[in-house]
Amino acid sequence: MCKCFYAVFLYSMSFRELRFVRAMEFAIHEINNRTDLLPGITLGYQIHDSCAEVPMTIKAAFQLANGMEPFFNDTDSCSKSAAAAVPALVGETASTPSMSMARILGLFGIPQVIKSLTKLYNIKVPTCFSRMVKHFGWTWIGAVRSDSDYGNNGMASFLKAAQQEGICVEYSESYYRTQPRSKLERVANVIRTSTARVIVAFLASGDLRFLLEELAKQPPPPMQWIGSESWIIETELLRFNMCAGAIGFGIPRSVIPGFREFLLDLSPAQALKSPLLTEFWESSFSCSLKGSSEGARECDGSEDIRALQNPYTDTSQLRATNLVYKATYAIAHAIHGVICNDTHHAFKLCQESEEELKRVNFTTKNGYQVSFDSSGDPVAIYELINWQFMKDGSLDFVAVGHYDASRPRGQEFSMSRAISWMGRQTEVPRSVCSESCPAGTRKAVQKGKPVCCFDCIQCAEGEISNKTDSLNCVPCPPEFWPNTQRDSCLPKPVEFLSWDDTLSIILIVFSISGAFIAVCVTAVFYKHRTSPIVRANNSELSFLLLFSLTLCFLCSLTFIGQPSEWSCMLRHIAFGITFVLCISCVLGKTIVVLMAFRATLPGSNAMKWFGPPQQRLSVLTFTLIQVLICVIWLTTSPPFPFKNLKHYKERIILECGLGSAIGFWAVLGYIGFLALVCFILAFLARKLPDNFNEAKFITFSMLIFCAVWITFIPSYVSSPGKFTVAVEVFAILASSFSLFICIFAPKCFVIVFRPEQNTKKHLMGKVPSKAP
Repeated sequence: MCKCFYAVFLYSMSFRELRFVRAMEFAIHEINNRTDLLPGITLGYQIHDSCAEVPMTIKAAFQLANGMEPFFNDTDSCSKSAAAAVPALVGETASTPSMSMARILGLFGIPQVIKSLTKLYNIKVPTCFSRMVKHFGWTWIGAVRSDSDYGNNGMASFLKAAQQEGICVEYSESYYRTQPRSKLERVANVIRTSTARVIVAFLASGDLRFLLEELAKQPPPPMQWIGSESWIIETELLRFNMCAGAIGFGIPRSVIPGFREFLLDLSPAQALKSPLLTEFWESSFSCSLKGSSEGARECDGSEDIRALQNPYTDTSQLRATNLVYKATYAIAHAIHGVICNDTHHAFKLCQESEEELKRVNFTTKNGYQVSFDSSGDPVAIYELINWQFMKDGSLDFVAVGHYDASRPRGQEFSMSRAISWMGRQTEVPRSVCSESCPAGTRKAVQKGKPVCCFDCIQCAEGEISNKTDSLNCVPCPPEFWPNTQRDSCLPKPVEFLSWDDTLSIILIVFSISGAFIAVCVTAVFYKHRTSPIVRANNSELSFLLLFSLTLCFLCSLTFIGQPSEWSCMLRHIAFGITFVLCISCVLGKTIVVLMAFRATLPGSNAMKWFGPPQQRLSVLTFTLIQVLICVIWLTTSPPFPFKNLKHYKERIILECGLGSAIGFWAVLGYIGFLALVCFILAFLARKLPDNFNEAKFITFSMLIFCAVWITFIPSYVSSPGKFTVAVEVFAILASSFSLFICIFAPKCFVIVFRPEQNTKKHLMGKVPSKAP
């Protein structure tokens, strides 16, 4: 029983293509001699010449479909009747003719094992290219392709995959060797003037040769070439040194046991049996077999095929040849599967062989596993080929790694040796439209250019980017702020009037000094408590005033240090109550002055109504009113510590919130009201006769007091951060010192330095004597 399948190859006269044909013959010879594969069945074949042209390929396809004889009737072991059953086909070497043929044969249900010799090794090379480009960090590339199905389809797949990987293409040009020379020159000029240093070339070897010859006239800057399998192992192109360092995917190099001996086991008699071998013999030895070529010498049998050095005898780079070998075995296994499963319906061979092809799974004699997925594609396994200079200065192919699509994503590449890059560089060349944006910046796409061309814009205030090539900057959390480089968020420094702050130390010194002086004055007054100047205007109020001033000086300390819940309440309450106590005492002394001079008038009994008990009661009443205001404030909405994030962007102000602004201004307003009343009364009593009229000193002290607190209000509102607290402390100290100095400094001066004036007579010297 004979089953025929057909192969279409370009060979006019290509010794490399002839080697492919012989690889199929060798595989068929092995299969027909096996007992475990297609037992009792002999495989045959026919060879058609496509001339690497689409019209000839389509003609060959119709010949196959109609069972016509080929142009070169190079058949083996098949009769014409058997030839009508075409189980499968091994495709053409070039993609474009092969795809054209596939469209025709598909209508007749004739399966094609490979649309080109590389189909068996998966047509996912464009995807592999995009991953390789991404792997080496190239984001700005140029692309050139053959203007054919091979180049256009391959480039379309590559561009789609490249876009998904974030790779930008500066230009994508096409060329076919039959097109006008002007287009070739234009493509070459585009390459010369481009800024991309990496160029992906989906070109047939013939198209690339024309392009390289044109580029050689005016060589461009060194470029990193990425080659497709169609030319990356083409020895003819090694003469172009501008491609040194080129890398690309090639079909893995292999060894086919016994194949070299099969190629060389050829005699003139055997060559005469096949038109292909006849032409090969005559072309190789420049002789004629039995006068088949006019004008040439006749071959005499002395020709030694083993001495030939050409692609036919070169078995050192069996790459595509091994694909033909595996494709032939794949067809045989598919036929075996169909026939063994249904021996009574062998006529369905054509319809079923295609599905059976997808199910084959076997290992060839040279150790290669062959299997297909549901789409008819095997696992993509390639060698990474690199054009490297040898010691003798020549270029050669070197396998530097492998690509295995069955491995996990990101681990497909495995390198076995170092790559020699363009210009003999050892470092991976860079090809980017714009350098990466460092952390702390974001990418801003340049108008009218691809996304790979961008400017690096520093992150805005308060924002960071902590990785390179960030598309956006992100704001820091509220309590954080960017560092100088704006690549990380740091905790904002917390600011408050701390104890070790220089300003705090100055205020503390004044506060303690004031309290100490007040205590010293109290001691002096106590020692001279019986003296007229101390007893004047109620010494009890004087001691109470000194006590309250001491508390005023010390209450300023509560404003220093880190605010807490208790310190925030204490500072405002202590300030409010102590100052009211102080002003109440001053107010009481002012009223005493007025009452004392009114009591000197005939028939006046004013002091009866404002004696010591009334004075104590007035101070207590005024103070209790402030206490009541403070209690209401604390119970409704007390002061509290909070982090002020609005005043400064780059730091946190830790301060005491007022809680209720009404409560705060009520406390402050009540103090102001008492101070104003005290000032008015003291002003009215300033000209009363007395050598030591205390009213004028009270007037002056109240004037300073009011001036300080009136100035405090705008300063308090406008002062930033810790200076708000400092202004409040300064106001407390300034007003306390004004009261202390104006009221007690003159008396202390008399007690210490003018004791002779500390007499009742002197104090009453200006008071007119009573009428007799």
